[in-house]
Amino acid sequence: MSNQDKSTSSASTTHVNDKTKNEQLDQFRRGDEGEYMTTDHGLRINHTDDSLKAGSHGPTLMEDFHFREKMTHFDHENIPERIVHARGSAAHGFFQPYASMAKYTKAKFLSDPDKKTPVFVRFSTVVGSRGSADTVRDGRGFATKFYTEEGNYDLVGNNIAPFFIQDANKFPDLVHAIKPDPDNEMPQASAAHDTFWDFASLMPETTHMIMWVLSDRGIPRSFRMMEGFGVHTFRFINEQGKSRFVKFHWRPLLGTHSLVWDEAQKLAGKDPDWLRRDLWEAIDMGEYPEYELSVQVVEEEDEFKFDFDLLDATKLIPEELVPLEPIGKMTLNRNPDNFFAETEQVAFHPGNLVPGIDVTNDPLLQGRLFSYLDTQLNRFNSTNFTEVPINRPVCPVHNNQQNGFMRQTINKGKANYFPNSIGNGCPMMAPEKMGGYVHHMEKVEGHKIRARSESFNNHYSQATLFWNSMTPAEKKHIVEAAHFELGKVESYEIRERMVANFYKVDPAFAKLVADGIGVDVKKGEDSPSTGNFVEDEASKKIKNGKSVKESPALSMEKNKVATVKSRKVAILLEDGFNYDEVTEIKEALTKAGANVKIVSKIFKNLQASNGKTMKVDKSHVTTGSIMFDAVYVPGGVASVAAMKKQGDALHFILEAYKHCKAIGASTEGIELIEAAQLPGLIVAKANTEEIATSKGIITARKGASVEEFTSAFLDAISKHRHWEREDKIMVPA
Repeated sequence: MSNQDKSTSSASTTHVNDKTKNEQLDQFRRGDEGEYMTTDHGLRINHTDDSLKAGSHGPTLMEDFHFREKMTHFDHENIPERIVHARGSAAHGFFQPYASMAKYTKAKFLSDPDKKTPVFVRFSTVVGSRGSADTVRDGRGFATKFYTEEGNYDLVGNNIAPFFIQDANKFPDLVHAIKPDPDNEMPQASAAHDTFWDFASLMPETTHMIMWVLSDRGIPRSFRMMEGFGVHTFRFINEQGKSRFVKFHWRPLLGTHSLVWDEAQKLAGKDPDWLRRDLWEAIDMGEYPEYELSVQVVEEEDEFKFDFDLLDATKLIPEELVPLEPIGKMTLNRNPDNFFAETEQVAFHPGNLVPGIDVTNDPLLQGRLFSYLDTQLNRFNSTNFTEVPINRPVCPVHNNQQNGFMRQTINKGKANYFPNSIGNGCPMMAPEKMGGYVHHMEKVEGHKIRARSESFNNHYSQATLFWNSMTPAEKKHIVEAAHFELGKVESYEIRERMVANFYKVDPAFAKLVADGIGVDVKKGEDSPSTGNFVEDEASKKIKNGKSVKESPALSMEKNKVATVKSRKVAILLEDGFNYDEVTEIKEALTKAGANVKIVSKIFKNLQASNGKTMKVDKSHVTTGSIMFDAVYVPGGVASVAAMKKQGDALHFILEAYKHCKAIGASTEGIELIEAAQLPGLIVAKANTEEIATSKGIITARKGASVEEFTSAFLDAISKHRHWEREDKIMVPA
């Protein structure tokens, strides 16, 4: 190199090095203000809210290059963590039908009541990363993989019946809005920020699901006490080729229960693994979670008899119009052996179907059929993710797909194509009568159009239905949740716009929300939907369809299962406790199916007043009332005297009261309850043998019947919460 070249090179290097890193990055920074939206190769986009369909009510077309580019880019944005449903917990089990469902479907795993089909179920939060807390307010995934003799069938659902959006083309926008802000990666696992509510206020189709997320269903007590919904409308097809529409529901046999918001927030700090730990420990102890699978079946000729479109994923079918039909039960009876190999590597796909079950033209489902497979390719960096043990079907697999990263199958022979004669034509095609999958024959016609049927343009009626179906306590919780979520929104205009949408749900509801977030209620027009809706035959047919104004089935409180089974009860003790009282009540609780733990200031063996000892299970520093469903304080002069001087013990009682849980106390134990100064407390009178019951607080004096006290306490526990206490706000806990 000449001296001149060296000089030029040196000057160039100096020039580059003189630039700050910020200046170097300037050429890559881009703002989109005032610009038209384009594809990655620069083509201007005319409409991005609807997929390209064969008619406004028809299936999504594969040629929709804009949808495929948008969804492919979105599917590959995160590695290797799932973009949504990243934090999960799973279990093995089996499903067994109650009776043959051959009338409706030729699916073999639903045809024999003696057949047990192995399953793997993954529960998950939607928004947060793998390291987020379990108890955040969010929808929950409820995905079930059935390992059937005809291949894997995946029922990929949520714990919330409706979905946020109607067309999969909006899914990237929805997730971008609800995820942490791109500039600062905050907040984690929360919708309580401007970007989500900006999106929601401009997309009124989200309103129905928002009502569910703001309700107590957004903070489930346990995966074992959480409903599941298939969300979409699918098809059942029987041997005669008769097709019917079907909706899937999972109902937990323990009932559907929730946390309260204060509990959820505290648990996120005390035990961020609360839900996954609860599931793991229950199975480990032999308390196997059970769920009943029910279906709503609609005849094809009745597709348009409702005032909503069956293919609209933001809607549900009220049970008053189509009752649930229980068809089988699932039992989860084994924890995974390795979290990564099973829970993390399991790959679900709504296109994993078996003969007798098919999809519909639901535009959200149509997009998911593409997106799920594409996402798995991103996560595994290979098409061979089905060869991972947790994803392998139990039936034989034969095809001409070969090679690639992670390939485990060793294919023999020369014929890797079809048709062939070298391999005797194998693997051959399976006729329908031999289990070959045949898509339901449906006549489809229409203009190629990027639009939705006008039958989808109804965004408030079912949100109103949900609100009308709630109890006063449930309505109160929805309003309080809205105060928290929208109270985090800095933009006045966004809060005001969202309240205007809520006004369309219920004016009184909107006023209650507005009062808590500092905005006025505007009764004007709601935000117009950005979908391209067109009048078609479907929209004409549903105009006079059936509807209901209230559906008790939507309320958790109206459908509580009164059981003590697997409930967690804390017994507060210190040295000097009454051994006989503790032993009798503990045995009775355990016999009823409750899990009982001894809680004390520190871990040690406590000594009773009679000299006997009892092991402590939890200390105050490692636990709290938020981790239990009920609390019991037995007698013992020295024990109670010590606890009356412990702030943690008093806080335990106060917090349990605030969260409306059952509280029991006997003999001297009543003194600790009285020391907590619970509002409106009524206890058993001194020097009597009576038992007092007051808003879930059960007390008994010396000489009272242990059997009667236990019965009353168990009844209080079985009610889960005693909401009549909620108006007592002066509780320092």
